[in-house]
Amino acid sequence: MKLRILPLLVSVIISATLLFGGWFAYQSFAMENPLSAIVSSTTGVEHVQTHISSDAASIELKLVPGTSLREVYNRIQNEGSGLIGKKELKLKVTNESTPRMDQWWSSALFDVAQAMETKQYTQIPKTLQARALDSEGLKVATEMDDKYVYISLTDGDKSKYIMLPRTSAKMGVWTNG
Repeated sequence: MKLRILPLLVSVIISATLLFGGWFAYQSFAMENPLSAIVSSTTGVEHVQTHISSDAASIELKLVPGTSLREVYNRIQNEGSGLIGKKELKLKVTNESTPRMDQWWSSALFDVAQAMETKQYTQIPKTLQARALDSEGLKVATEMDDKYVYISLTDGDKSKYIMLPRTSAKMGVWTNG
C-alpha cells in the first residue's frame, strides 16, 4: 500500500486547524468574551483585558480614579463565578501612578507590612490616613474582605491600587495591583 503524502499532509493540517481553532474559539467566545463583558459593564472600569488558563483567570484593568477595587473584585467573583469556576482570580490594575505616590507608598509600606504580619488590620487605615495628612492632595482609601486588604491612592487624575493578600504565605513583594 502506497501512502500519498499530499492528501495525508492536507488531512493533518485540516485536523490540527479544526482542533486548535475550535479550542481557541471556545476559549475566546465562551469564556474570555463573556468575562470581559461582565468586567467592562462594572462601574469605574475603563479598560479590560482577560486571559483564562487552566488554573487562573487573569484580568488586567484600568480603573477610574476613586473606584472601589473591592467592589470590582467582588462583582467579578460573583457574576463571573460560572465562567471562572475554581480557577484563581488574578487582578492587575494598570493605572498610571506618579513618582510622588510611589515614594509615599514606599515610605508607608513598612507600617502596613507590620500591621499585616501581626494581623492588626485596623491599624492600616489609621496609619495611612495619618500619613496622608502630611501629603497635600493625596487621598487614601482602604477596604477589606476575607481575602485581601485593598488600598487605593489618588493624586488628582492619577491613581494607584494595591491588593494585599491576607494569607501570609502569599504576600511576597507588594506592588500596585
